[in-house]
This record gives sequence, C-alpha cells and structure tokens, in this order.
Amino acid sequence: MQIMKTVQKVPGGLMVVPLLLGAVLNTIDQLHIPFIMEGLKALGVPPTKEGFYEFLKIGGFAEALFKTGSLTLIALFLFCAGSQMNLRVGGKAMKKGIILTVTKYAVGVLIGFLWGTLSGDPMNGFLGLSTLAIIAGMTNGNGGMFAALTGQYGSRSDVGAVAVLSLNDGPFFTLMALGLMGASFPIIAFIAVLLPIAIGMLLGNLDHEVRDFLKPGEVLPVPFFAFALGAGMNLASFFNPTVVGAGIALALMTTFLTGAVMVLVLRLFRERNTIAGWSEASTAGNAAGTPAAIAAAAAVSAGSGAMSPEMAKAYEDLVPIATAQISISTIATALLCPVVVIFWDKYQRKRGINAHEETE
Repeated sequence: MQIMKTVQKVPGGLMVVPLLLGAVLNTIDQLHIPFIMEGLKALGVPPTKEGFYEFLKIGGFAEALFKTGSLTLIALFLFCAGSQMNLRVGGKAMKKGIILTVTKYAVGVLIGFLWGTLSGDPMNGFLGLSTLAIIAGMTNGNGGMFAALTGQYGSRSDVGAVAVLSLNDGPFFTLMALGLMGASFPIIAFIAVLLPIAIGMLLGNLDHEVRDFLKPGEVLPVPFFAFALGAGMNLASFFNPTVVGAGIALALMTTFLTGAVMVLVLRLFRERNTIAGWSEASTAGNAAGTPAAIAAAAAVSAGSGAMSPEMAKAYEDLVPIATAQISISTIATALLCPVVVIFWDKYQRKRGINAHEETE
C-alpha cells in the first residue's frame, strides 16, 4: 500500500500526518456523538470523570500509547538523541537553549505590554487579546514539537536545547512578567528534562555499541509522540468565531515574531544553522492552563492585601476567553510551525547549510 512513501511525500510527514490524525480523532471524541458512546459503553469502556465514553480513553496499552504517552515517548527520544551527542555538542545545546529561552520570553513580554499599552486596555486589547493571553501564548513553546522538528530537520545540539527550553513550561515566567511571583524558580523542571539527555550522552560516550544501539531512537518515536500530542488538541476550537480571530492573531505573532527574532539572535551569536529558532516558534498546549494559574495567584495576592480585589476579579474574568484564545494558538502554531521549518530548511540547504551535518 506504500503507506510510508505516501506519508513521506508530505512535508514533515512523519510528524505532521500523525499529529493531524490524532487531532481529528480527538475532535471526534470530544463531540461525544451518542451512537459512538453507546457502542463504546456496550464494549465495556469505562466512562470518563464527566460520564462520557471516548475511544482514546479506553485504558490499557492503547490509551497509554495513543493518548497519554507523549511525555514518555519524548523522554525516550531525548535519551536516544543524547546518546549521539559528545560533550562539545552538549555545550552548544546549552548555549542555544539559553538564547532561545531568553529571546522568546523577551519578545513575548514586550509584545504583550506593548499591545496592552497601545490598545489602552491590558485586559481587553485589540481583537479582545489581553496582555495575559499574549505573554502566556508567546513565551511558552511546545517542547514536544520542538523535539520532533529539530530531530527531523535540525542538529543534535538543536534537539538538546530542549533541556533549557523546558524552563518556560507552565505559568512561572508569565507570573514573573505580571508581577505575581508565587513560586520558586523551577530548577527541578530543568533537571527533569536534562536527566534523560545527560544519561544518554554519558552512556553513548562510554560505549560506542550503546550509541549504535540507540541511534534508531532518534527517529522511531517521532510519529508516536506526534500522534499523542495531536490527541490532546480539539479542532472544534476553530468554530468559535468570538475567539478564533484573536487566537489566530496570537498564533501568527508567536510563529513569525518570536521565530524571526530567535533566528536573528542565533545569527548574532554566530550560529549558521538557525532551524531551532523557527522550531520553537509555537504555543505549548499547557499554556492554556496559565490564565487559571494566574487568576489563582491573583486571588492569593488579593487575600494578602498585595493586590486589589477588583484586579483579582479582572484576572478571574479573563480565564475563559484567554484559555480559548491560547488553545486556538496552540492548534494553529502546531500546523503553521512545521510548514515554516520545512521552508527554512530548504532555504538553508540552498545556501549550503545542512543542519544534520553540524558536528559542533
């Protein structure tokens, strides 16, 4: 049937096709169509906490692989990628990670405050976008997508940069930007992502046979964790006209503004291969939980007298629309970011820059 050849004809097919398939199936799942749920119930599928029946949540190995296994699969990918790195590549990965993390955060914060200032209302700016939604959406990148894209189009040092990029996961940096610091520096997040890469790098450098054994793991897990990432997306978000325009605007700013600046800064630091800049130009799925975390922190601040109750209520009121806008940006950048990376890879190759040949 030549399934593999067909998938490979699609630009970035090993990641894009499974991701879209996962998103489509999850969208159907979330519609909770009665006859599908009745069939699943008859088969003995356990209900979700909300009382629904979903074929991506049937339990066992199937759910672990296709729905909830993305983090485990990404960890395996990072372990195998780490085994192919030497100490020089590891140092370069750290450098790129720091450059990308700082640049993406700076751009997101600058655009967020500028948008709120120019529109005259940081809580409800142009297109209904708040400073909160912009900072949360633009500063928090999709680590799984970054790993997949750099694994397919980048160098090993690009892949390794995800260890530092993990620091932008969650609401910490958004809390810091909005002055609602309610958490300690997430050093454990850095360690938790770095550990698989570090152990893989140690084993690969100690024994070349281990390195050879783990080499296929740089490619094999990609379609599996891409599907699992897609299984966390709901394409039905695009049918909400009240937020879709703002969400797409947020996605375009995230991809093209943060991406372009990250590429520029990488070039300023004398990096010829800049594929990692565009690979990080996305919005993470967990960023959708940031508005709720901000509202919770604001409530605590109001309770301690550090913030007015009115301001805390304003953050609380933002949660539904900001969450929806960020969710749309997550889906849109998941489709847009790979396309930009593919074109940038072709652009680089025409100029004699092949990321896979990068050894330092």
